[in-house]
Amino acid sequence: MLGFGHFSYGPDAADRNLESEPMLTDSQSKDAAERIWSCWRDGTVMAALPEAIQPTDRADGYAVQAHYESFSGRPIVGWKIAATSAAGQQHIGVDGPIAGRLLDEHVFADGDTLTFGHNRMAVAEPEFAFRMGRDLLPRDAEYGTDEVLAAVSGLHSAIEVPDSRFARFETAGAGQLIADNACTHDFVLGPEMPDLWRDMDLSQHVVEITVSDHETVEGVGSNVLGDPRIALTWIANELSRFGPGLQAGQVVTTGTCAPPQTIGPGDTVFADFGALGSVRCTLK
Repeated sequence: MLGFGHFSYGPDAADRNLESEPMLTDSQSKDAAERIWSCWRDGTVMAALPEAIQPTDRADGYAVQAHYESFSGRPIVGWKIAATSAAGQQHIGVDGPIAGRLLDEHVFADGDTLTFGHNRMAVAEPEFAFRMGRDLLPRDAEYGTDEVLAAVSGLHSAIEVPDSRFARFETAGAGQLIADNACTHDFVLGPEMPDLWRDMDLSQHVVEITVSDHETVEGVGSNVLGDPRIALTWIANELSRFGPGLQAGQVVTTGTCAPPQTIGPGDTVFADFGALGSVRCTLK
């Protein structure tokens, strides 16, 4: 297994515990979540949440997001990471990656047909998605990459089709975008990759995405925080600090390897991971 050493993800344990406490009450965070959920359900957008219930930091954003599983009525499938590149962070106006929940009713299988609906972002992204084989629960000490990878049971090809419930998501700010489930919408989980990925340098692995008969666009694993495995380590520590941690069986999709590609109704999206497999979906 590759040794990535120890990475620093933020302040020390005492500061981490202090900063991870939300300022919104549970009633306020639920009110905010219900407003965003209504937009998601109805295909509408809002300018911003009311100031009194507006999350202004990560802790409040994740407190709002935590209500979606109960609204769904089904266990979450896993997690996504947004803004794993400098360009992605600049595009949505955040200073680092953010995490969101993958809801069961928005997760599809390889070859499925998705409803395009009212999607305003209108892009598709090819991603590496890890499946956890054991829990990585909240703790004071940070997780290292070798420890995180040892908890992984498999790796999958994936396509994400994001969207936002804010009319101007570029200026909504990190707190509101986390509350908006990190712009999560639809997610396509492809086949499990052959285990040879464990001996490969994913940072240098080329990924191609093609939308219908348009030009094929190439990306590489290093576009994801330098390496998809580093991105996975980031979310293990983010959820240790702000959330329930990672649980066995959950999937973590680590961010786009290539520039997001414009999509519309009738398009077929094909993501090719070379020797590691492929995944496709169609939009109606």
